[in-house]
Amino acid sequence: MAINRDKKKEILERLKKILDKSKSITFVNFHGLSVKDTTSMRDRLREEGVGYFVSKKTLANLALKDSKVKGDIPLFDGELAFAFSEDDETAPARKIYDFGKEFKDKLHILGGIFEGVFKNKEEMMEIATIPSPQVLKGMFVNVINSPIQGLVIALNGIAEKKQ
Repeated sequence: MAINRDKKKEILERLKKILDKSKSITFVNFHGLSVKDTTSMRDRLREEGVGYFVSKKTLANLALKDSKVKGDIPLFDGELAFAFSEDDETAPARKIYDFGKEFKDKLHILGGIFEGVFKNKEEMMEIATIPSPQVLKGMFVNVINSPIQGLVIALNGIAEKKQ
């Protein structure tokens, strides 16, 4: 569907705003995803603090060329959407990766922007497998707690032997 020049300018400004404010962006191909599934996914992404914006590839390329992002823009195949977050760097890739499992062959990561650099599909897939900050904090606490717990068990064993 053709869109008028004013609408294109509006979309371009929105894309530039997303590029400026987001900590990371994941480029998504959503070919074959139904409107019902897309709406459901958008709602669940929003609950996780991740935005989702569909764009024409030509407008996305214009916005990306004008951005300060380093590297080469990945190739966009099929329909294009941006999943982005202003708070959590890994959330967009992680959530799209999870939805990709749910909507097999209909949702794919094409690449993204992470720490101000364009990333290809493989690099974004690696980022998608990084656990959430809450899980990482829990893992860190477990690592710190493990030696202390071992010491307590050893001291308890010694105390029981002496009794």
